[in-house]
Amino acid sequence: MINTNSKAITVLSKMMFVFLFLVQVEKMDAQPSDFYKQTSEIAPIIIRYNQDVHTILDFYSPRAANGFSYQPVLNSPQQRKRLNEINILYLNELTKFQFDKLQVNGQVDYLLLKNQIEGYQEELKEEDAQYQSIKPFIPFADSIYNLERVRLRGGSVDGEKIAGELHALSKYLETRLEELSKQTKIDKREAEFARGAVSALQARLQNVFKFYNDYDPMFTWWVPQTYEQLDSLLGKYAEGLAALGELRTTQKPDQSGIKGNPVGEAALNKLLRREYIPYSPQELIEIANQEFAWCDKELLKASAEMGFGSDWKKAQEQVKNSYVPVGQQPELIIKLYNDAKSFITERDWITWPELADETWGMIMMTPQRQLVNPFFTGGREISISYPTSGMSYEDKMMSMRGNNPYFSRGTVQHELIPGHHLQYFMNSRYKPYRREFRTPFYTEGWALYWELLLYENGFAKTPEERIGMLFWRMHRCARIIFSLNYHLGKWSPQECIDFLVNRVGFERANAEGEVRRSFQGGYPPLYQAAYLLGGIQIMGLKHELVDSGKMTMKAFHDAFMQENQMPIEMMRAILTNQKLSKDFKTKWKFYDFK
Repeated sequence: MINTNSKAITVLSKMMFVFLFLVQVEKMDAQPSDFYKQTSEIAPIIIRYNQDVHTILDFYSPRAANGFSYQPVLNSPQQRKRLNEINILYLNELTKFQFDKLQVNGQVDYLLLKNQIEGYQEELKEEDAQYQSIKPFIPFADSIYNLERVRLRGGSVDGEKIAGELHALSKYLETRLEELSKQTKIDKREAEFARGAVSALQARLQNVFKFYNDYDPMFTWWVPQTYEQLDSLLGKYAEGLAALGELRTTQKPDQSGIKGNPVGEAALNKLLRREYIPYSPQELIEIANQEFAWCDKELLKASAEMGFGSDWKKAQEQVKNSYVPVGQQPELIIKLYNDAKSFITERDWITWPELADETWGMIMMTPQRQLVNPFFTGGREISISYPTSGMSYEDKMMSMRGNNPYFSRGTVQHELIPGHHLQYFMNSRYKPYRREFRTPFYTEGWALYWELLLYENGFAKTPEERIGMLFWRMHRCARIIFSLNYHLGKWSPQECIDFLVNRVGFERANAEGEVRRSFQGGYPPLYQAAYLLGGIQIMGLKHELVDSGKMTMKAFHDAFMQENQMPIEMMRAILTNQKLSKDFKTKWKFYDFK
């Protein structure tokens, strides 16, 4: 039998209570830092806002062929109205927060969400202005929108009445199609928007038809033949409107066949402010010129080491001719990946997740894609650009020479780990709500930063390897120069092509593909400039935090990945624990002009 001392038990109980209390306090003290690893005070609003926008887009858009997802077509007026209301609702909700009381993660998320919503408001305003300008081409739009509105709630319909309306609309379109040949030409962008509007109406009407046909007896008896005729006419009308377009561009005339639309200086400045870049386009071009001058010096050193003196083009020519035989490029990719992996992991620069290492894929790029992507692309997988049997001899040689082992040395890790593949892997696991703030200055800047870091630390050991990596660095300098000069209206596409050939050493077909991709590939105006500029920003942040001894290289890189997508100045605010203001304006001068 145990002899219990009540006083001793009481003392022991009190000691246990104090111990548990202290443990709990310690846990509570640890919570804020753990909390901010995955979220912030504003994160729930960001998630709700983006889900609400997605819900509006999903509900008010026609179904895709699979019946589940929606077709991304032009917003209906009602849809646009609801999206604007959502934007106002969430901007008002943000005003309820005491900005100064937020942690830096919350302040950054506040500013990023506000920036996102205000940018979306501008897009919708521009979309509505375009819609109003083409309304005379689609006076029948409201009748289709009204049918769709009834269908969304499964309302009863009068099949005979609908058949009559669709028949009348078919007659109208038959007349309009005859008149289009005599119609005055309109701006190509307006014509493409009009085609998109008609195609959207066609998709919405198709959804109405699929919903009622075979389920509503009178609809099924009256409508199908009339609908099929109208559907065909809507398709022809959409193409007829597109044919009305003529290219009215401010780009300088040339014979390249590449047609884009320079956005102008005012638009560039607005886009730069949204990306938190405190430089003018002219200053960014000067940054690129200074970086180019550094590349020139490095290139001449490598050329001299190879025995070509100052004739770097001859040295580069020898490098280009080092291409591997057809069929062996995938093996080369594995070797180059392992080279970069060994170099980085031996120095313990970043966490290298085993699952990410296991699951990157590899595909061969189609000949069609190689017309606009002459080099590798990547992300979840690396897409290998190399010639196929159906290409001409000239195109085969350009593809092989342009993707030689030394040029490819700088690109494999850019596309995989620690570049884009690691980004996708980490972005889905840490603060995934911030993927809504995606920007090429983060996405492409991070991958490019590793090229800068590897070169700086001797990854390119031989002069051939240095020439290969310098090709890409010069390429990124050139992207800033030619893309901004084009959008400022100073250069034609042909001048951009010639610049890449003469100044960087591009194969001409590759240069044409690069310029076509830049101005006809659907990329935003700042996308090509974002590679090197984003890389320079991250390098500047690394100098500030790592070179000063405030963080280790690994801690810096891991933290960068775990914060997810955002403009680099906002990343700097988090990693340096800045206190921001509600009306924050970009101010970080990340480049030291020589």
